[in-house]
Amino acid sequence: MASIGHVAIGMAAARVFTRRQARASRVASMVLWSLLSMAPDADVIGFFFGVRYGDPWGHRGATHSIAVAVLCGAALAAVARMRGVAAGRTALLSAAVVASHGLLDTLTDGGLGIALFWPFDDTRYFAPWTPIPVSPILLGFLSPRGLKVALTELVLFAPVFAFALWPRRSRY
Repeated sequence: MASIGHVAIGMAAARVFTRRQARASRVASMVLWSLLSMAPDADVIGFFFGVRYGDPWGHRGATHSIAVAVLCGAALAAVARMRGVAAGRTALLSAAVVASHGLLDTLTDGGLGIALFWPFDDTRYFAPWTPIPVSPILLGFLSPRGLKVALTELVLFAPVFAFALWPRRSRY
């Protein structure tokens, strides 16, 4: 996946999480939730250290699992509690956003699959329907194929972007 869909999910999460905030705060929230949504792809750093794609900590492995999403939710709940923000709500939404990454990646048409149930099962899974073309990794994203994948994702996730960006109605 070319990260466009993950950004859309992060932006939608920001809309759900933030209520009445100034525009600058909403934009910052969208950036932070989008980064959280893309965080599982930090596993590509492992390539530079000899971690192979198919290893448990390789690309689309452990970091894409539901267990890691739950751990992220718990960690962010602790941070939220320290900052006086609703910890339960933060935990649930952040775990859902991180878990969405692996679930969306199961909808792609390439790679080795997603280790959704790591550490209990190293099997990599795909969804029965794979409408999203897999994106080239790292600088390959800047290729013509990467552009095609990005445009496909923009079309597929247009409703999510519309939800995230649609102006809120005033209560008055």
